[in-house]
Amino acid sequence: MHGHRPRSPEADRSRRWFMNTALLAGGAAAFATMTGCSSDASDTATASSSSGAPNGAPSGGPGGGMPTGAMPSGGPGGGGKGMGPGQSEVKYADFKGVSTNGTIADGLYSIHSTDVSTDGIVKAAQAFLDGLGAKERKSCTFDVDNDEWLAWSNVDGYQRKGVRMGDITATKRDLGYALLGAALSADGLTRTRNIMKLNAFLGDYSGGDRDTLTEGAYFFTFMGTPSTTKPWGFQYEGHHVAINFFVLGDQVVMTPTFMGSEPTSATYKGEKITLFKTETKAGLTLLRSLTAAQRAKVISSDKKSGDDMKAGAGQDNAKLAYQGLVAKDFTSAQKQNLLDLVRVYVGNMNDGHAEVKMTEVEAHLDATYFSWMGETKDSSAFYYRVHSPIVLIEYDAQSPLAYGTKGGMGGPNGTPTQQHIHTIIRTPNAGDYGVDLLKLHLDNDH
Repeated sequence: MHGHRPRSPEADRSRRWFMNTALLAGGAAAFATMTGCSSDASDTATASSSSGAPNGAPSGGPGGGMPTGAMPSGGPGGGGKGMGPGQSEVKYADFKGVSTNGTIADGLYSIHSTDVSTDGIVKAAQAFLDGLGAKERKSCTFDVDNDEWLAWSNVDGYQRKGVRMGDITATKRDLGYALLGAALSADGLTRTRNIMKLNAFLGDYSGGDRDTLTEGAYFFTFMGTPSTTKPWGFQYEGHHVAINFFVLGDQVVMTPTFMGSEPTSATYKGEKITLFKTETKAGLTLLRSLTAAQRAKVISSDKKSGDDMKAGAGQDNAKLAYQGLVAKDFTSAQKQNLLDLVRVYVGNMNDGHAEVKMTEVEAHLDATYFSWMGETKDSSAFYYRVHSPIVLIEYDAQSPLAYGTKGGMGGPNGTPTQQHIHTIIRTPNAGDYGVDLLKLHLDNDH
């Protein structure tokens, strides 16, 4: 287990705010001086000797824990809106979900059979838990409605709970990857593993010896007990990855899921890795299929800031109005391009449940909006959003924080590039984390 000294939530938040404020304000100097905390250069089964103080290596994530309002709009997270848990963190009991105006639409979700078995996922989760030691298992298990669901972050310098992959044996790690393999599609698992590898590449690029910038700096937590009938779920998170996976019977909700990387293309241990080409191409394909008149409604600006994500970590109750052009006005071919775009993100989930979700997406297709900021060339850094009552997707090419900054730190005021991309998919109107399904389950069955 990755040892942490216990701290109060208030102390944790103040600490995270201070570290990331110093990082963003101090640039390269801060980066150089904030790496003296604990580290384990190798991700072996040997227990880490971490003091519980994650280093201040470049967050690569929005805002890095700064309280909302502490930075001007357009800074990381758009004024703190994507920075992860902190003063904006929502408690489970206060969760509403993303909405257009603060009012949650009713009747969007129901408990029903999908005819897609979750037996394999349940067995893989139980096998992983059974393979852990008693202390490890206790450290990563929580109630199904625990606040830990919402306490995820995509930044590296963030103190996480759960079982750290770099601190368990290879056999146990393989059981963890088997669970991811059961829950995710082949593409989804490959994306996740490649993000982890590029995280390690960034650690090497930045000088090494930072335990947050390794393949092992990713954590499992479990909410509830794996079951084919009772509600439960798991979370897998670390730098640039946060997968929330809720299960109720044969129904699955895999949102919010955050995937990002800096860099998005590099060679790691002889393997050439390139991420987000599919997400980039699918967005451009849809945009370029629109008429000039349609593009005029979709594109709000030909420029974007260094960070435009609105519904990132810590923004579980975000109010986000529809923007751009609604698909009701699309041609059949344009609608298919929109579905193809959504499928890229939904397709990170195992194939059977991805098809279930795509059926739901298609049922609300005419109420789905598409919007865009930035230029439209193949190499352009841009932002796009897909937003309907039951799906929200954001793609955001951001300014560099650590890679390719020519010796200095980048930041929110830097020039965005496709070498630093953040993406997220959510289920608006109380669907994230399976909250609405759990409420229906408790109301109807207990």
